[in-house]
Amino acid sequence: MIRSAVTICTVPEAAAGPFVFRGDVAAACATAARLGFDAVEVFAPDAAAVKASNLKKLLGDNGLTLAALGTGAGFLQRQLTLTSPSASVRAEAVDFVRAMLDVAAEFEAAVIVGSMQGRWTPEVPRDRAVGLLAAALTTLGDEAAARGVTLLYEPLNRYETNLFTALGATAGFVNLLQKPAVKLLADLFHMNIEEQDIAAALRAAGPTVGHVHFADSNRRAAGYGHTDFAPIAAALRDIGYDGYLSAEVLPWPDAEAAAAQTMTAFRVHFPRPVS
Repeated sequence: MIRSAVTICTVPEAAAGPFVFRGDVAAACATAARLGFDAVEVFAPDAAAVKASNLKKLLGDNGLTLAALGTGAGFLQRQLTLTSPSASVRAEAVDFVRAMLDVAAEFEAAVIVGSMQGRWTPEVPRDRAVGLLAAALTTLGDEAAARGVTLLYEPLNRYETNLFTALGATAGFVNLLQKPAVKLLADLFHMNIEEQDIAAALRAAGPTVGHVHFADSNRRAAGYGHTDFAPIAAALRDIGYDGYLSAEVLPWPDAEAAAAQTMTAFRVHFPRPVS
């Protein structure tokens, strides 16, 4: 069964980013539960901050689960990437993600690698950068498997990375790793920029898709832009997707309205059988 999730950000440097709720995790969980979400996705400064947030109690009190943990703060706050020219920075980046995997295991949640993938540069040419990324994802994929969780690699749009941007090429790269715990995060906003046909790209990626960011063409809630979600929903059903659709969207016109619109769109395109 496809489940709904909504994002919560507690990283000050990302305050203007595409996150529905910011700062107050308790209030966000209460609102998410009231609106009918199944889960939340948390973007926190680091693993220690997640442990200190009393998240497990908040989720339990509100009947929610944790869908995923983001790692982008490692890049935003500390400029860590898995493809850095510095071996020590790369090692620190792996340690940062590893610590998130430790916490995720307590919740049976996934961990996302997006902006921490980095870019290729004249100092680190593309082939080397891809090799460094593959090595890091291989190591972290083994560690995710040992913890019983999923590591999600997210292809970003061309303005945010120059490594992998299209879902099909990224699926080919991930499949070559031969690490079942490493899956793709299909972000519909990035796909709107990079894909000729989002539904076809999802079908081509198939079971490699492990998480979906449910966003419209303008990074607002589904229904506030021009994306046609009906063929996307059909493609997800066709590939047997049974993970989360998580609203990584701007809080426009405000957080509660964005969350409510997300749930409206979710219920239209992913109705649940009446028992």
